[in-house]
Amino acid sequence: MTDDYWVYAHRKHGEYPEYTSRGGKWLIFVSSLNLDALWTKIKNAVENGSLGGMAKAPAKRNPPFQSSNHGVICVYTYDWEDVQDVKRIRQELRRLGIRRKISYKTDEDTEQGMYRANSGDKISKYYE
Repeated sequence: MTDDYWVYAHRKHGEYPEYTSRGGKWLIFVSSLNLDALWTKIKNAVENGSLGGMAKAPAKRNPPFQSSNHGVICVYTYDWEDVQDVKRIRQELRRLGIRRKISYKTDEDTEQGMYRANSGDKISKYYE
């Protein structure tokens, strides 16, 4: 249980570059029925050093999540311009079972309030 809208996983093993102003995240939309199982896989992979430095998922006490049948898990990278690292993390997500296409969004776009729902433009840096 948490009072926060999100639960987080942080890297515990291995080195990973410091977050930069060019950070971003892979967005994995998942049904509420499958959220816990997928979150457990991603959380373990982040903590063990297979993914980036951090990931987050909606908490059960998150009011928007409670009234929805889906949520989003965010898997962060330190710099969207490091294409090799971004794609490495995408490949690891595939290994964890996420085979459908997912989008990658910069944190700058999020901070500026740019969302697909309120923009006619494609905002994803990567979609694979």
